[in-house]
Amino acid sequence: MSDRAGGPARRRRTTTSDWGAASRGKGPDAGPKVPRQPEHRRENGKTDPRAAGDITDRLSCHVLQESLLSSASGYSNYRGILNWCVVMLVLSNARLFLENIIKYGILVDPIQVVSLFLKDPYSWPAACLIIVSNVFILAALYTERRLAVGTFSETSGWILHIFNLLFMLVFSSVTVLTVPSLTPVGGVLSLGVYTVLFLKLYSYQDANRWCRESRQAEAKRLRRSHSCPNVANGSAVRSHVSYPGNLTHRDMYYFILAPTLCYQLNFPRSHRIRKRFLMRRLFEMLFLMQLLVGLIQQWMVPTIQNSMRPFQEMDFSRMVERLLKLAVPNHLIWLIFFYWFFHSSMNFVAELLQFGDREFYRDWWNSESVTYFWANWNIPVHKWCLRHFYKPMLRRGINKFLAQTFVFLLSAFFHEYLVSVPLKMFRLWAFMGMMTQVPLAWFVGRYLNGNYGNAAVWMSLIIGQPIAVLMYVHDYYVIHYGSSS
Repeated sequence: MSDRAGGPARRRRTTTSDWGAASRGKGPDAGPKVPRQPEHRRENGKTDPRAAGDITDRLSCHVLQESLLSSASGYSNYRGILNWCVVMLVLSNARLFLENIIKYGILVDPIQVVSLFLKDPYSWPAACLIIVSNVFILAALYTERRLAVGTFSETSGWILHIFNLLFMLVFSSVTVLTVPSLTPVGGVLSLGVYTVLFLKLYSYQDANRWCRESRQAEAKRLRRSHSCPNVANGSAVRSHVSYPGNLTHRDMYYFILAPTLCYQLNFPRSHRIRKRFLMRRLFEMLFLMQLLVGLIQQWMVPTIQNSMRPFQEMDFSRMVERLLKLAVPNHLIWLIFFYWFFHSSMNFVAELLQFGDREFYRDWWNSESVTYFWANWNIPVHKWCLRHFYKPMLRRGINKFLAQTFVFLLSAFFHEYLVSVPLKMFRLWAFMGMMTQVPLAWFVGRYLNGNYGNAAVWMSLIIGQPIAVLMYVHDYYVIHYGSSS
């Protein structure tokens, strides 16, 4: 019944499939049902954009584009490839580790680790040497107190500070060299503490001297406030300390224990101690320390021992083979040590002290130059060098390249100090290794950039460190054990 007759039948829209059926002599309802197709044209006779787009897609399937692995594509999501690299590294190192166990057996011995620190269980020379360092800390504090009240002149105070700092380095090194019960590991630990104290106390006297200069400048301008201006960083500072109110035992020892080398009157402080964060860092410290000891005993020591004969016989091919074999465990141990020290340990101490500045490192793994690496892998040392050594030289008119060279000279001195004195031999391998960074930095900065520069930095880290390790171990064995090694 038609719609005109007003019957119940609804108006049925005629589709292209119905017209096709009608043209074959069948009615709209005749034959099997055909799926309804989209309309190609609108009622006003214009083409449907969706249908036109579908036709365009079928006619054209190519666009102007680069391959994903091409640098011009802008593609940067290589997570799957990185995961593959990690899996391959784990599998290859697992094979080497299994081969090591089959060849040497289990070499991990905790008792041996204790003997590296103590020759005599009733004699703790390294611990005693560290305790004695409080004398130099208190000497710096009392000198600053005398300078604050005008008892000492600036020249006399500066001479006393320099004498205190130099005597601290000389005293610690002479003690390590002359005390026979002090082991090399204990010597490295104690000299490391004295090196940190040297840098801290130098920053302490520098910052307080700047405060006195600022106070004198304020007095000359006849201002009412004579305290040292200092901006309080951080959202939760308990009390704003002004000079000379900072010259207290509490303030001094907080700075000595804080994970920084640069002194300031008011450190940024966190709101509270996060117990879960603290426990995670403590677990990482304990676990990674055991892992480091195990890897050194099981993996590095046998490789180093097997490297002595090729070095004595000057077998170049075997020397290179030993060097490359040592590079993998040495680099893995260095990376674990970096995470253990700069992330786990320093964050643990900072959380205990509610120390707010947690930038202990930056993205050194993306370094495209040697200078970027040295400026970002150890931020506390970098800040100290920049604040107390590099910028003062620039203010005195020294050019940048020469100032950078002096910074590397200072770093090379302390590297050699921390290695040669505990081993009681002077070969200057660490000093020369640091100084070679100057021409390497120039070469990489001039001729390499981008991924090539980053690869050069990684190569210097992976190959350079085991060379120095083998040199020192070889010389140590020759000096102390002779041909019996």
